[in-house]
Amino acid sequence: MSTQPSKDLETFPNPNPERDFLIQMRIPEFTCLCPKTGQPDFATIHLDYIADQTCVELKSLKLYMWSFRDEGAFHEAVTNRILDDLVAATSPRYMRVTAEFYVRGGIYTNVVAEHRAEDWTPAPPAPVPPAVTGVGQ
Repeated sequence: MSTQPSKDLETFPNPNPERDFLIQMRIPEFTCLCPKTGQPDFATIHLDYIADQTCVELKSLKLYMWSFRDEGAFHEAVTNRILDDLVAATSPRYMRVTAEFYVRGGIYTNVVAEHRAEDWTPAPPAPVPPAVTGVGQ
């Protein structure tokens, strides 16, 4: 096999660094091992971020996620490690990693970890008029 898992995260220049725009990714095939039993844990990882100068390259992100397949990790630890590694690689204005782990012993686990750049303040949301339904008009 020519493609192997890797912890190397590649980036590319943000095409619009003057604007805050949200990048959302859904990674439904994340796996790692339970550090207690060695059994596989499965999760969907949601990545939401506002880039500053760089964005994460998708193939390197896929290989990075694959690199956890044979590692033992508690849900909380692996979620925070993913956030730390992505922040170190991209220096985003904002980033949130949400890990939705599948049921294990009758318990679902969701872990959410966030990062905000110290000098970044989000713009207030744009006012949105109420939806026009056409009912009663």
